Amino acid sequence: MIALIQRVLNASVTVEGQTVGKIGPGLLVLLGVEQDDNEQKAQRLCERVLGYRIFGDEDDKMNLNVQQAGGSLLVVSQFTLVADTQKGMRPSFSRGAVPQEADRLYRYFVEQCQQRGIETQTGEFAADMQVALVNDGPVTFWLQV
Repeated sequence: MIALIQRVLNASVTVEGQTVGKIGPGLLVLLGVEQDDNEQKAQRLCERVLGYRIFGDEDDKMNLNVQQAGGSLLVVSQFTLVADTQKGMRPSFSRGAVPQEADRLYRYFVEQCQQRGIETQTGEFAADMQVALVNDGPVTFWLQV
C-alpha cells in the first residue's frame, strides 16, 4: 500500500463539477492499493501517515504530526501510484489490486483514520476527479508498507 502525502494549506477534490471533499491545513493523501495489501498494511500505513512529523513546531522544525498541528486529511484513491514504470513507454498496472478489493481497502484506510479522531474527507473511488491543492513548502513524501 502506498501513500503519497503532501502537506497542504488547503486541498479539494471535485467530481462532475461538485466538490466532494475539502480541507484546510493538513495532508492530501493520494492512496494506491497493491495486490498483496490487506487490513494490517492499511492500519500500519494509517499509523505512519498520522504519525509522520512533517509540520513545523514553535522553532519551525518538522517535529509535529498532522494531529498535533491541528490538521485534517483529504484521502484520494490513485491507482497510478502502483504503476510499474521501469521499462517501456507505457505504465503497467499489473501490481494493482482488483478494483473491488482496492475500494474495500481504500474505505478501510479512511475508516482507520477517522477512528483515530482526525477529520478525514475523501474523493470518490474510481471517479474522474479534479484535485486542487496548495502544497505547503512544498513538502511531499512517499510512504509504502
